[in-house]
Amino acid sequence: MSFQQGLSGLNAASKSLEAIGNNVANSGTVGFKQSQVQFADIYASTLSGSGAAQIGIGVQVARVAQLFSQGNIAVSNNPLDMAINGDGFFRMSSGGTITYGRNGQFELTKEGYIQNASGARLTGYMADANGVVQNGAPVELVINKADMGPQATSKYDVKLTLDSRKDVLNPLNFNPDDASTFSDSTSAPVYDSLGNSHILRTFYVKTAGGEWSVFATNDGVPIGYTLPVTATNPPVPIGTMDFGNGGALISTTPSPMVAQMVVTTGAATPFNITLNVTGTQQFAQAFGVSKNLPDGYRPGSLTGFDVASDGSIMGRYSNGQVNVLGQVILSSFANPNGLQNIGDNQWVETAESGVPLTSTPGSSGLGVVQSARIEESNVDLTAELVNMITAQRVYQANAQTIKTQDQIMQTLVNLR
Repeated sequence: MSFQQGLSGLNAASKSLEAIGNNVANSGTVGFKQSQVQFADIYASTLSGSGAAQIGIGVQVARVAQLFSQGNIAVSNNPLDMAINGDGFFRMSSGGTITYGRNGQFELTKEGYIQNASGARLTGYMADANGVVQNGAPVELVINKADMGPQATSKYDVKLTLDSRKDVLNPLNFNPDDASTFSDSTSAPVYDSLGNSHILRTFYVKTAGGEWSVFATNDGVPIGYTLPVTATNPPVPIGTMDFGNGGALISTTPSPMVAQMVVTTGAATPFNITLNVTGTQQFAQAFGVSKNLPDGYRPGSLTGFDVASDGSIMGRYSNGQVNVLGQVILSSFANPNGLQNIGDNQWVETAESGVPLTSTPGSSGLGVVQSARIEESNVDLTAELVNMITAQRVYQANAQTIKTQDQIMQTLVNLR
């Protein structure tokens, strides 16, 4: 009987050494999850009762469990490298076969797909041309390298501090080329529907204690009236601003003020720009501009992209704009130990693992994604080397039981 016990112990210790050796071999594998051999004792079944002095007949491997604990996260120079901080797996597609993994070392194919070293493609949700993510059935993510089209300016946010100490001026004398006819001015680039740049300049003329007229020019051409200025064709402001005794803006006339831009570039003309002066104030201090933000932009080409913590792939364009190109998704399982390991740091779903819960990073208990990061193997090399020594001693001890039993058997054989 001891031969059977010792032999089972040798087999178990050997399996333990194999798992430890595999862990050590993959200690540098990104996204690798270490294995642990779990044992169970063996007892012979009896037909009647239970023996109080029953002795087991050895040991067996109950299962080889993978420990899905978090690995250390290291910095990478590749913006496509991603690490999951928390629960979840990347959902991959390989020829229609869905696999799952923690290795976030990705590269871009010539077609724009995001794939790993084994050719499996990362899946998620794509975004439309306006950067709106289209939730639904996951698809293979592809980076759209098309240029971003222009957007005409429609709103101009400007927040000013006007100097109440300025002299009162006659708005009928306004001349954009004569600084003595206006109190202050500011300018900003705006864009037509073809992306051509124009300079919208606004002028502020103090006409009374708490009243200011606002004039505007488009590339130096007056807006709202034509040149030359005459008694019957006076300069016309695009609006006026009224301030209270405390210096706060009370109202604008009209509300809102609008600059009508006439262009000859072949773009849509005229196009209107709403002037938003919310927060503008009048104090006894020097003129200042705290906000000068028109919307709209010229065309731009894709210069790079990053992945946000929620999996959003943010494209950066040469025109300074940022647009969402897609969103990475993650999957989790009720029993990750039920997944079948198919190599290449990938697993497939089984009946034991349960169906995947798939959602965006940071939701439904899933971890977040960190760009330009990799998750290192969770193997503790020091602990594995200690385990290796222990497994070796166990193997030697079981071999000794077989040797001892052999000596006893030899003694019996030699009896006369």
